Amino acid sequence: MAVATTARERDVVYPEDRLPWPQTILMGLQHVMAMFGATVLVPLILGFNPNTVIFFSGVATLIFLVVTGFKVPSYLGSSFSFIGSVLAVQGTSNNHGLAYAGIVMAGVIYLIIGLIVHFVGVNPIRYLLPPVVTGTVVAVIGLALASAATGNYAGEPFTATVTLLAAVGAAVYLRGFPRLLPVLIGIVVGYLVSAIYPPCAAAKSACHIDFGAIGSAAIVGYPTFAFPDFSQFGTTLSLFFFIPVILVAENAGHVYAISGIMKRDLSPMLGRTFMGDGIGTTISGLLGGTGETTYAENIGVMGITRVFSIMVFVVAAVFAILLGFIPIFGALVRSIPVSVQGGIEMYLFGLIAVIGGKIWVDAKVDFSKRANLAVAAIPLVIAAGIPATQAIPIHLGSLTLTFNNLGLGALSAIVLYQLLRPGHVRDKEAEPAEVVSR
Repeated sequence: MAVATTARERDVVYPEDRLPWPQTILMGLQHVMAMFGATVLVPLILGFNPNTVIFFSGVATLIFLVVTGFKVPSYLGSSFSFIGSVLAVQGTSNNHGLAYAGIVMAGVIYLIIGLIVHFVGVNPIRYLLPPVVTGTVVAVIGLALASAATGNYAGEPFTATVTLLAAVGAAVYLRGFPRLLPVLIGIVVGYLVSAIYPPCAAAKSACHIDFGAIGSAAIVGYPTFAFPDFSQFGTTLSLFFFIPVILVAENAGHVYAISGIMKRDLSPMLGRTFMGDGIGTTISGLLGGTGETTYAENIGVMGITRVFSIMVFVVAAVFAILLGFIPIFGALVRSIPVSVQGGIEMYLFGLIAVIGGKIWVDAKVDFSKRANLAVAAIPLVIAAGIPATQAIPIHLGSLTLTFNNLGLGALSAIVLYQLLRPGHVRDKEAEPAEVVSR
């Protein structure tokens, strides 16, 4: 394994390269900070144990690195693609067991997709998920969660707004590495405001901080493991059947992004990256964690530093695993007020929706073609118009499948594109601008 003594000695530190241990440790900590805000936000929204979730983000990252042969630098954290389905399946009963079962099912399907891609190649993925579909699916994720964000935001608009502005300001005005931490900065600012803002001190539920739970938490302890409940297999759990499609689109986009930054083609590794992510998600769901995905925040860090050394990600994963053994950390995360979550969700979910649009722009998707307009328009309305927690049963004879707005929106984008593909191919003439804009 080649050794680079400092990051400045070469333009790029490749996955097989090694930095000296002090730099490796610091770079690993930097990646932990980059993923931290978004990773712990998911268990807050879903009611999962933060220590368990952060623990399995580290475990999943190590699994991913092993499955990809230590050739694809990436960090795995909590996936937002699962949020709508988990909220719908838990309902008012807060049945985490059903949610864990759904996560396991999605992980297994994702693993199978990875095996197929590994042996068959990436052409089926390109056929089913061209940029117009991929961008739509990503946009659907953000819009599907909009109602959850606005509900939490309304709990205490002042603290939510301060949190939102702090996160946006950090993303726009800060420079260097701090610019990659808008979620973490927004949460810290919102938390501090909640600690001193009078209505919060008067125990207003949406912004009150429960310091008692922090004081009673142990400093060192084991992560709390929980187990899935497969009692409703094929009915309620069908909410999770189409999440792997979203994860495939997300993971492939991230791999292409890393390839572009590193100037090394990683597309032959897509099957392995899907398998690594699928195994990590399955193991996480089996023991009480969230679904996992490669993290754009950490790709951003690589974009700035040009350091892709695999050992940096091993160190980051070990740090995350160690955080899982600190219960007071979990108590601190759980004490973050709902309104602070709402402020961050307003920004983050909107950002996900806009990234879908960026995929269209980067791929030069031609929206003068009516097929592309239909493929994008209908799923977006489905995602925005149906509440995130509403389950939609679809009866197919004796079989009943259940969808939420995210699954239905993603499925409709894929199906619509295939149905309209012949017309898309024949449509060589662009529509006049005034027709498209109506």
